[in-house]
Amino acid sequence: MKPKKYILPKIAVPQFSEDNGFYTTKVRSFNMSQIKSKGTKAEKLLKKALWQAGIRYKTPKNHLFGKPDVSLKIYKLVIFVDGAFWHGYDWECRKHAIKSNREFWIAKIERNMQRDQEVNEFYRSKGWTVLRFWDFEVQEELGVCMKIILGNLG
Repeated sequence: MKPKKYILPKIAVPQFSEDNGFYTTKVRSFNMSQIKSKGTKAEKLLKKALWQAGIRYKTPKNHLFGKPDVSLKIYKLVIFVDGAFWHGYDWECRKHAIKSNREFWIAKIERNMQRDQEVNEFYRSKGWTVLRFWDFEVQEELGVCMKIILGNLG
């Protein structure tokens, strides 16, 4: 596999360690370790709604590029349910609220946002449709999300 060519320079995220000046409490460390990247409430809710609507999907054994939450090969559609914090919802306003370990968190979230754009470009270049929903959108407006998905089938 060829190395990926980046259109923009890849954002460097400093290693999170005490040697680099990042300090955290044991409680905070434990809480962060409990955050899931798969099987979130919003993701489960969306998958259940898709199943009830008769839309059958499979969870791929081999991860697809960008690890979409739902992949519908027959429709060339990938769906991502992004966490508001991790993927930078309303980022220009919210990044100023980060108080501790700012250097790490700002770079981390901006790199996540950059990676999301790279993933979108990858799928679109292959003729796929990419849908991204914020986790709170799925939880608060599931019907709207389903309408968007159903409108992109076929």
